[in-house]
Amino acid sequence: MSKDDLQGEYGLFKKASRRTFLKSAAALGVSGQALARVRGSSSNSIGRRILAYVGTYNSPQGPEGSKGNGQGIYLFQMDPSSGALTPREVIPDASNPSWLAFDPSRTHLYAGEEIFDYKGGSSGSVSAFAIDRATGHLTLLNTVSSEGAGPAHLSVHPSGKYVLVANYAGGTVAVLPIPPNGELGPATDVKHDEGQVGPANATSAPAGSFAISGHDHPHAHMIQADPSGRFVLASDLGLDQIFIWRFDLEKGKLAPHQPASVALPPGDGPRHFTFHPNGRWMYSLQEEGSTLVLFDYDAASGHLTAKQTISTLLKGFNGTNFTSEVAVSPDGRFVYAANRLHNSIAFFSIDDEGRLTFAGEAWTRGDYPRSFSIDPTGNFLYVCNQRSDVVTTFRINRSTGSLTFTGQYTPVGTPAIIVFLSGL
Repeated sequence: MSKDDLQGEYGLFKKASRRTFLKSAAALGVSGQALARVRGSSSNSIGRRILAYVGTYNSPQGPEGSKGNGQGIYLFQMDPSSGALTPREVIPDASNPSWLAFDPSRTHLYAGEEIFDYKGGSSGSVSAFAIDRATGHLTLLNTVSSEGAGPAHLSVHPSGKYVLVANYAGGTVAVLPIPPNGELGPATDVKHDEGQVGPANATSAPAGSFAISGHDHPHAHMIQADPSGRFVLASDLGLDQIFIWRFDLEKGKLAPHQPASVALPPGDGPRHFTFHPNGRWMYSLQEEGSTLVLFDYDAASGHLTAKQTISTLLKGFNGTNFTSEVAVSPDGRFVYAANRLHNSIAFFSIDDEGRLTFAGEAWTRGDYPRSFSIDPTGNFLYVCNQRSDVVTTFRINRSTGSLTFTGQYTPVGTPAIIVFLSGL
């Protein structure tokens, strides 16, 4: 598609988008409640199809100080041939379930709830849900403190015994044990990120950028174990560091590692990272620098060695952009990265040494892509457009990595994350 075509289509989109999607999202909430009442009568219709869960913002403490339009966790059924999402129900959650993760058995879902006053304190919360494998319905098991305000990310340890949570506003990370019943216990460990905050202006940002948020104090933005589970890594946007710990599986403790962290360029703000399927490469996405950094990863020692830095933006772009999400294609051939304000998904080819080459970009057909996910088939990429209340669907060209919009706009109020459950 040419630049003129994109501008023309974008103009048509803007004329009708936000008001229409807000109305549609509200309507979806009503239909979701109705579906919840009759979900038992249609459980056999799922068969072995793929389900999708979308976490949203919905409380007055929504993203960037705005009120979210979501109603909780939205459940959809995905058509693996067309990528279409069909609404099934909405599981109410008024506490900003903005990040979701499954346990390894795929029988439980954990939600990081991005609030600041759990039980009247100064913390966020994490909820555990049991998954009805026949219907996909979620049953709340319990909710515990995230041990810090505004949890922005969580993951489940490969052992399935712990949830790891990063608290953005609180600047802490915590380890929450999972007993055999799938509930969550009180934290076995809490770490406060410490160090010198970076400068307001990112070293690597494009000319004219005002992407200067987040360098006021520590901001833990992501936490995840390496593929082996022996080490746990966590990015801190405010400190421009990725921390590394050895993990004590028996005690649920984060033990010191040497070196304790790796530094990113001052002010660039590491947000999310992802491992390549081979376990030897890790890609770190910098929110304010709009860059991807390739690290060689030594699984035996837990050491990271930076090898390449590349912009997530087309050469010549000037202005403000905030990146959000990064993912490697299931076949390990491409890396995808989301740009907010620029409203694009950039894609990169991967060579034999893990190095990236910019291969193209696609307009998200929405505003402010907070995150995206690739479905289990590897054929579709779904973008959560936070400010336009819609999830958009793209077909992936498995040979080139390019994205083609399918024409599908799925209304969801202030979507934050989409995750998939398959093999039902």
